[in-house]
Amino acid sequence: MIRNSFLIILLLSLIHACKEPQKIEGSRIEIDEDITSSKTVEDYIKPYREHLNKNLDSVISYAPDTYSKTDGELNTAIGNLMADAVYSESNPIFNKRTGKDIDFVLLNHGGIRAIISEGLIKLRTAYEVMPFENAVVVVALKGEQINKMVEYLASAKRAHPISKQFQIVLDENFAIKKALIHNQPISENKIYYVATNDYLYNGGDRMSFFHPNDSLYVLDYKIRNVLIDYFNKVDTINPKIDNRFIKLSN
Repeated sequence: MIRNSFLIILLLSLIHACKEPQKIEGSRIEIDEDITSSKTVEDYIKPYREHLNKNLDSVISYAPDTYSKTDGELNTAIGNLMADAVYSESNPIFNKRTGKDIDFVLLNHGGIRAIISEGLIKLRTAYEVMPFENAVVVVALKGEQINKMVEYLASAKRAHPISKQFQIVLDENFAIKKALIHNQPISENKIYYVATNDYLYNGGDRMSFFHPNDSLYVLDYKIRNVLIDYFNKVDTINPKIDNRFIKLSN
């Protein structure tokens, strides 16, 4: 009986203690040029930093020229490279899982965050070009939604990267002259499988045409890793500005 009473008292004490408000005190530390680094911390992280930098400086390909997202009006060499890389690296994964093929790729101009400089392409380059954690998704869309995508791209007048399986031609006034997938006109009721990134799928850059959709396939494959895998397979990159997305002149 005494033992049971003791246990009850102990339990009530613990419950009361849990209900006692916990006082947390802190102080504000201003971060400015007067803050000095801690040698202990620096010594601790130094080997990790050196190991990371060694990996990031490993050479994975070569660029014969410098490529920038400002090099073209509606398509750029670096944008074409990224879209085509997503297609070539992602399609085998998608095909293995579904038995279907990706029809084309759409990325966004703003997602290209750095140039590819002439010379050695290092692992670091992929992190600079694509520092975000965006990953590949494949969306099943009807042709009528693809037409909305074409209208968006025509009105945006930006070099949003598309892969070479997709072609858009605008007239001198930016009106749509033709749009082809695999050299064929878009069929409104046909289902097309479009690879993009999760940011755009969720409405980034006001790309609302991904919803509604027939289905969504998440590949768990980051765009950055796509670039790394692509660079590792290609000794020397050779991207070009071409006629996949163009405006005719007067």
